[in-house]
Amino acid sequence: MLTIYQNEAKYDLLSLLRTPGFYLPALLFPAVFYYFFGVLFPYSGGDPARVMVAYCCFGVIGPALFNFAIAVAGDRQQGWLALKRLSPMPMSAYMMAKWSSSLFFAVIILLTLYVIGGSFSEVALTRGQWLALTAVLLLGTLPFALLGLVIGLFCSDKAAPAVVNLIYLPMAFLAGLWVPLSVLPDYVQSIAYGLPTYHFSQLAMKVIGQDQGLSMGVHCAYLVVLSAGLAWVAHYRFRRMA
Repeated sequence: MLTIYQNEAKYDLLSLLRTPGFYLPALLFPAVFYYFFGVLFPYSGGDPARVMVAYCCFGVIGPALFNFAIAVAGDRQQGWLALKRLSPMPMSAYMMAKWSSSLFFAVIILLTLYVIGGSFSEVALTRGQWLALTAVLLLGTLPFALLGLVIGLFCSDKAAPAVVNLIYLPMAFLAGLWVPLSVLPDYVQSIAYGLPTYHFSQLAMKVIGQDQGLSMGVHCAYLVVLSAGLAWVAHYRFRRMA
């Protein structure tokens, strides 16, 4: 069984590495965005560590959303997903392979942003903070992977990229990942509390002591409930496809 999971993860990653149209934007966009708007032209008064963590959150969400949404939508429309469901391979291996591929690119994105932040913005964290931050950022991609899965199960392969962008970019902005929430209008700040990007970023901000003060339990509960709901929707959709 372990071999099945390893092989599925290996070949899923290889398929992505052979698709530069996926991994080049996923790797370059967060780094370029952070360098220009977080390093060269930072928001006045913004703490360098807070800015870096915000862009790290933005960066790791992308691979999880896009990999699941676009790949699952394509596999479903081409019949590849149906073939995998008919095979003896457990579908959990397919899902874990997608998530492991997303984490692979997320790690590269984080390392790139860490180097930029440490080299050009003088971000200084303890070893424990770097490790804790990395763990939170990687584990926190799960709800977004499930969101991407739901999008992929309901949308066509042509519609999935547009739907992801319509969800991903506004959620990032409204959660304060590009500019601090404090500079946004009050009604925008109230919207942030209902977004997974906000609760995800607040967990990461807690590691460096830059969060808004809500309990960690509140953020975790929100993300756990959201993940459970998305998993249920995906399960329901799979059953309807049978």
